[in-house]
Amino acid sequence: MTKASDSHLSQTDLLTWRLQENPILRPTIVAVLKLDKEPDWDRLVLAVDRGTRAVKEFRSRLVGVPLGLAPPRWVPDPEFELSWHLRRGAAGYTSDSVLEFAAVEAMTAFDLGRPLWRSTLLTGADGASALVLTVHHSLTDGVSGVRILAEMCDLDRAGTDRSGPSESSPVNAGGSSGTTPWQRISGPLRAVPRGLFHPLRSARGGAALAASVARLIRPVTSTLSPVMTERGTGRGLSVFDIPAEPLHRVAKAAHCTMNDAFLTAVLLGLRAYHGRHDARLRQLRVTMPISLRTPTDRLGGNRITLTRFLLPVDITEPAEMMRAVDTAVEAQRHERAIPFSGAVAAVLNRVPIRLIADMLEHVDFVASNVPGSPVPLYLAGARIDRVYAFSPTLGASFNITLTTHAGRCCLGVNADTAAVPDLADLTDCLAAGFDTVLRLGIEKSENPDRVRDTP
Repeated sequence: MTKASDSHLSQTDLLTWRLQENPILRPTIVAVLKLDKEPDWDRLVLAVDRGTRAVKEFRSRLVGVPLGLAPPRWVPDPEFELSWHLRRGAAGYTSDSVLEFAAVEAMTAFDLGRPLWRSTLLTGADGASALVLTVHHSLTDGVSGVRILAEMCDLDRAGTDRSGPSESSPVNAGGSSGTTPWQRISGPLRAVPRGLFHPLRSARGGAALAASVARLIRPVTSTLSPVMTERGTGRGLSVFDIPAEPLHRVAKAAHCTMNDAFLTAVLLGLRAYHGRHDARLRQLRVTMPISLRTPTDRLGGNRITLTRFLLPVDITEPAEMMRAVDTAVEAQRHERAIPFSGAVAAVLNRVPIRLIADMLEHVDFVASNVPGSPVPLYLAGARIDRVYAFSPTLGASFNITLTTHAGRCCLGVNADTAAVPDLADLTDCLAAGFDTVLRLGIEKSENPDRVRDTP
């Protein structure tokens, strides 16, 4: 049985919840699932219903505690009605109008009297469709979102009989005779916490821990980009995608991670973008989520911590830049305060949101890397061809989120239109940055001496 205290927001989720006090920091996640055909509506209703039953918060609303003596708590919504959250849009949508619709979703506040999510099916004139999912960040993080999606999906168009136990149930010790979407996805995801998070082996070193906490919450008073300086509440979205395997090969050849290759491509793109504005850069400040989620954590909620740090932009050779990025990221992953993110959030929850906004609004960009399904997934008879996630800007000029899905890297850019009024130019530069990194794979294979030795 769930303890009563378990229904209260964690300190991390409370901090996420408080961000909405400032519209520029609005913590809304929007995802666009690009489908190859229109899904069967009745099956879609059943699939989304199944997903909401896997996470109790999707059928609950937040209720405040009198006098603010404790964080708000989740309580079941006695008037929950799926049709309030799952809707059908008018037919005839194009790729551009889907993104325009999703941008409006990113800018629209939630009805705080109801569960904090909504979804809309948009049908295109060519028969293709898109499902737009809008979720408050306190409900889920990226990795949890992938698991929730697995609850809704099948491995073929015909679907699977879900009358028995939930397919997301852990595999028993003796194995399983069948393969479920979650079982196929969970292998790659189990490696996420190991790759992104190294827990402390000792609680000693109090001074070092205090210094680490100070680094995580230190004020930031200036924006390093001389171009992306304004902040506002308008949002613009763009997308592009690349094959996943070549990017993985480039990272592996350099003895770096795919996340390092991702960040390097973004930095190269930003250098080119600033060049178009006759601006030179030495460094940029990034916010990067670090996942603390383990395979045994329940679905829902936030199991991430945000870390802000500097990345080099003025290194000429892309390979050298990737190694420098790797060094910077590894330093953040080993910060002593990372395992104590809840305690850090508790400190920040005592700080007025305007002071937190002052810190976050001087971050140049946010970058997030979410591993998705390695195999094709089907939703109510429609194949999911692309999964684009648009994570919140959190006060930065833009957020770029890479979601891998069935062999593709799907890049979603959520830009503050005050900071980036020319989103098409930024997107072109970012895509060119990825092209440069992918070409690096060929150069490294021809020049093995340029690849650093394995540590």
